[in-house]
Amino acid sequence: MIVYQSMTLVYLCGIAAIILGGVLAVFVPDTAKAKVVALFTGIGSMLAVYPCIRVLAGAKPFFFILCASRTFGDVPLVIDRLSAFFVIVISTVSFLGTLYAVGYIRPYCNQNKDLASHFLFLSLLIASMLLTVTFHHALAFLTAWEIMSLSSFFLLTFEHEKSEVYDAGLNYLVSMHVGVVFLIIGFILLSQSSGSFDFSSFKAALNKGQLSVFTVFVIFFIGFGMKAGFVPLHTWLPRAHPAAPSHISGIMSGIMIKTGIYGIFRVITFIDSPLPEIGYFVLIISLVSGLLGVAYAIAQHNLKKLLAYHSVENIGIIGIGAGLLGLSYHNTPMALLGFSGAILHVLNHAVFKSLLFYAAGIVYHQTHTVDIERLGGLGKHIPFAAAAFLTGAVAISGLPPLNGFISEFFIYMGMFKGLQSGMFLSVSLSLTISGLAFIGAMAMLCFTKAFGVVFLGSPRSHYPNTVFNAGISIKAAMTIQCLMIVGIGLFPAQVFSVIVRIASQFVEIGNYSLGPTLQMLGNLSKGFFIFLTITALLWMLRVFMLRKAGVYAEDNLCKLSFLKKLSLSKYRYKTWDCGYQAGNVRMQYTASSYAAPFIGIIKPVLDYKEQIVYPSASAYRETPKKAGTCLFPVSGSFESRTQDRIETCIIAPVISLIIRFLNLFSWIQSGNIQQYILYGLIFLTAVTLWIMGV
Repeated sequence: MIVYQSMTLVYLCGIAAIILGGVLAVFVPDTAKAKVVALFTGIGSMLAVYPCIRVLAGAKPFFFILCASRTFGDVPLVIDRLSAFFVIVISTVSFLGTLYAVGYIRPYCNQNKDLASHFLFLSLLIASMLLTVTFHHALAFLTAWEIMSLSSFFLLTFEHEKSEVYDAGLNYLVSMHVGVVFLIIGFILLSQSSGSFDFSSFKAALNKGQLSVFTVFVIFFIGFGMKAGFVPLHTWLPRAHPAAPSHISGIMSGIMIKTGIYGIFRVITFIDSPLPEIGYFVLIISLVSGLLGVAYAIAQHNLKKLLAYHSVENIGIIGIGAGLLGLSYHNTPMALLGFSGAILHVLNHAVFKSLLFYAAGIVYHQTHTVDIERLGGLGKHIPFAAAAFLTGAVAISGLPPLNGFISEFFIYMGMFKGLQSGMFLSVSLSLTISGLAFIGAMAMLCFTKAFGVVFLGSPRSHYPNTVFNAGISIKAAMTIQCLMIVGIGLFPAQVFSVIVRIASQFVEIGNYSLGPTLQMLGNLSKGFFIFLTITALLWMLRVFMLRKAGVYAEDNLCKLSFLKKLSLSKYRYKTWDCGYQAGNVRMQYTASSYAAPFIGIIKPVLDYKEQIVYPSASAYRETPKKAGTCLFPVSGSFESRTQDRIETCIIAPVISLIIRFLNLFSWIQSGNIQQYILYGLIFLTAVTLWIMGV
């Protein structure tokens, strides 16, 4: 018992250290605030992670009782395998985010920005996420959940002077409170049935037949799904991530939305045997989220908004539906692999999505824009960001040998294990497998567009003369993430042996042997190493051959006369070009033109609009007859934009109705102080009578 208390005290000391870092940041100069928060977050993360590593290594769950007020009662703080995994993910990604913030926030220092409150709320956000995944008490959980929502709101509105940031913040805050209403309803139902707020009592209450398991699960799924970003609860997400600073976008998209996934996982532990209806419900929502998320991402011109929609897509991939159906049909391999893939994808997405947002942050500081149509050729100016973005793009597209492929491989394997468990399930899984494959193809299309247009080619606009120096902190954080992406991809067997321990909290493994799966993953790892070795050898051979060819050409060129050199240079540097040599950046593919063929296919799904201004005949005559300009009249233009159909067709009409309803009571806000005092007296009288039991 002493060991259990000491381990949980170490965990609480870690959370206290994180909060202390935010408090100290208030009193130090602006240039040191990020460093203080990063230092204390690193110390706190190590303390918080230590007991979690012991749990995943085989120790029993740590249990600790926090003596709270009479309202809360005893609050259990539990670190089981599920909580331990999420604590490790939150701590690791949060520390890397604060390390990245040391370099990212530098341009904002001494610019009248409220950095003190920014870093205080950042520490509160990290601490509240850690408490959310370890509190096993409904009231304490909701308190930590609300602190997480409020602190992230203040972080999101860092540049609140911009109208779009202010609107995104309000949209996010309203969405989070709509979600928490459903969580409150769900916990009220369970607590009334069980007579307690303790999570340990909910399982018996939910399975004794007084409550509809499906109804309770759907209520919780809506509440947690709002935070996670499942379709159609996702509309806040594409607004919030582009508005927030990149280190906040990385933390919010990488780990904060995963607390919604944790909540769904935790509700599953309350259910003895999930109904098939629950599994199919989650499977359908997940597939729709993945398809719509990546479809909307392809049509975006804002780099951070594109990444935000990919969060919706990857939440759909996590899904959990395959694992739930495996439990419903008592298919152990399907359930185990489905949950293992979902759990691993939580970690994978946290790493590569935050990496992509951090690369986008470097692009923003370098160019002062994230409009893809105005970018181009950045690979030569910021090669580190280009390499990091390419690594994250390959990983998020699910391509081997990186980590995104491994988690999706587990999910595919789990679904294939369920193809013989009945006709209806087989058809459903076949359609889902096809949908996931289509999502992967669309993700590749989207990120070839993003990387190609942003980092390759020539600049499409004039960039500011200022040069953003990424610095050692940014490069260190992003390098660690790249190593994690490669490491998980190259050693899948070792990763699976850890992940399966977490998945076994939901699935009774019994006599199921993990040997064949581990052997398959070991062979996959060997294939990856062989592939990388061959690729490295071919690259070295290419470098050697090009260098040798360059030396040989220079030696021969020195022997030629000046006139022959001049004539030869014409043929060496200019190729046949149909008699037109005045190159123009407008000849390059744009983001719109690259995605146009595919968008033409899915246009009925999207609220896609085009605005074309055709050049008039006079434009050709009035254009100065300089070399090449007569072919590009300046008066023509093309613009495309996409609005979220769910927001325009569902959310906006509902908000309009709510506003019209509230306007019916506008007479209450009369501006009369005496009337407001009367309202307060009536409220206090009603509360007093309620407490007295009258």
